[in-house]
Amino acid sequence: MYRSFLAAIAALVTTLALSACAEPTEPKEPQAQNLTTYKSATCGCCKVWVDHARNSGFKVVAKDVDDLNGVKKQHGIEPRYQSCHTSVSKEGYVFEGHVPAKLIQQFLQSPPKGALGLAVPGMPLGSPGMEMGDRFTPYQVMQLNKDGSSVVYTEINAAGEQF
Repeated sequence: MYRSFLAAIAALVTTLALSACAEPTEPKEPQAQNLTTYKSATCGCCKVWVDHARNSGFKVVAKDVDDLNGVKKQHGIEPRYQSCHTSVSKEGYVFEGHVPAKLIQQFLQSPPKGALGLAVPGMPLGSPGMEMGDRFTPYQVMQLNKDGSSVVYTEINAAGEQF
């Protein structure tokens, strides 16, 4: 028994020594997040927002649908939080409207407990997809919770804070 114990210790020491000498592995690049974006076929700002998300590293599948209200209802987005398009992550989180892609990335890295997703109600001037030159309207990004409540996730007070 003593010999088998010594043999096990020797094997462990050898394994540790070999792993210490191994070539370091390159850190893996983060994988692009997938989003499915439901929108109207005729909405130009939705197309621009999809480009914003893609340019920020998301893999976006854009789906033109006839019943956006049905999509929003299916995903628990109350009318007061609605906008022109709804995006859903592979984990099932929802991102309603012109939410900046950097905030979606931040949210997905560490989703708040009980959260359903994020929403930018309406279509604030100057938000991603709603750019109009240097015109900008400050807006709030709301965290929607599964229990129906909401809290302010963050406030965007200047165009540069979005990117």
